[in-house]
Amino acid sequence: MSHHFHANPTRREALYGLGAGLGSVAFSSLLQGAGAKTIHHPAKAKRCIFLMMEGGPSHIDTFDPKPELTKRHLQKFNRQGERESAMSSGQRYFVKSPFEFEKAGQSGTDISSEWVHLKNQVDDICFYRGAKVDSVNHPTACYQLNTGNRFGGDPGIGSWVTYGLGSENQNLPGFVVLPRTSYPQGGAGNWSNGFLPADFQGTPLRPKGSPILDLTPPTGTSRKRQRQNLDLLAKLNQDHLTRHPDRSELSARMASYELSYRMQTEVPELLDLKGEKESTLEDYGVGQRNTDAFGRKCLLARRLVEKGVRFVQAYAGNWDSHDYIARAHGSLIRSVDKPIAALLKDLKQRGMLEDTLVVWCGEFGRTPDNGMRGGLSYGRDHNANAMAMWFAGGGTRAGHTIGATDDIGAKAVDCVHHIRDVHCTILHLLGLDDNKLTYYHAGRHKQLSQFGGEVIRELIG
Repeated sequence: MSHHFHANPTRREALYGLGAGLGSVAFSSLLQGAGAKTIHHPAKAKRCIFLMMEGGPSHIDTFDPKPELTKRHLQKFNRQGERESAMSSGQRYFVKSPFEFEKAGQSGTDISSEWVHLKNQVDDICFYRGAKVDSVNHPTACYQLNTGNRFGGDPGIGSWVTYGLGSENQNLPGFVVLPRTSYPQGGAGNWSNGFLPADFQGTPLRPKGSPILDLTPPTGTSRKRQRQNLDLLAKLNQDHLTRHPDRSELSARMASYELSYRMQTEVPELLDLKGEKESTLEDYGVGQRNTDAFGRKCLLARRLVEKGVRFVQAYAGNWDSHDYIARAHGSLIRSVDKPIAALLKDLKQRGMLEDTLVVWCGEFGRTPDNGMRGGLSYGRDHNANAMAMWFAGGGTRAGHTIGATDDIGAKAVDCVHHIRDVHCTILHLLGLDDNKLTYYHAGRHKQLSQFGGEVIRELIG
């Protein structure tokens, strides 16, 4: 089944005329349609939380231990005929992980000892070591991970999901993004609607200030007065619509105003964490110096999917550790460890993990070698041939590690799949077939995988 959307210019003009504030967000949610659309096959997951570790976390220093690197530490790296480093120049050296690894859970999963809290949740996680991408540049790699296209301009994966499944809550956007204060490389193109209708773009909630512009009524305007204004405007618009029944964009705008009004009631309550138990806030690390920022995102992600939001993407970074990897990666792991562990535990306790897919990854992995810039401040460069990735819930194979990299972590060698197959797998778990979830644009049917892929069956429980 192929999907087709036809938006005439006047309707599109009406959409853009709503501006960048709450009106455009409301209109986006409105046009996603009431309730779920027809899925292609039985779904294992109803929703997805995508934890995006921007900058490229090192698989070698998180979930993929390499004892061989300990043996070769600081030996010269000179594998003839191979350019293992994305940014190699001058003399390079093998670099061991500064962290110890341990076996955790009943599954005996390998995990860096820096993951103090997540190690207690490994039996709910499926670790995957076989993924690879095409680019070693941050913007193009981020685009490929998020949209399938290295060069941008295509819809984000959350856009494809809401396009295929619709929304479960007409008072909230179907695709919500929780970015850092500074947007990821490539900017908002990482959650763009691309060539899909504009209503499928991701809605970013700003980490500082008002999460959404125009979320509160103007100063001096009460809810009662606002309601009266909307009722009067609706009457005038309805009179006009009666005389011009072909102007469909007017009825859409009218509904958008009503949705904006409802969002002003629901969204502030949703974003207010004061109603959560103190123990819950403590578990997520809210109010604690190192974990507050990402803890709030993880807790908000749970609250959003609980309210029917289909796809939530939360960003953390920057994992681009070319130097001082022990200090840089150590700090980053501590900032996300407690919040992520709390998220998985919370979802499971609420009976939501079974049908909520949680994804953790960055845009690529990192190399087993590095130059020695600044004395012994070694780190790692970009690596498109091996990367860290895991899944939890949503029908994935809990308590397993799938795939492998070579003995130094330079490239994936077992159960190797391109990122397009990861995309196909995510869609499959949500009841969507990448080959059927298409949109006709520029003379051909387009899809998330670009030109087709396969489901990674080993990841599915």
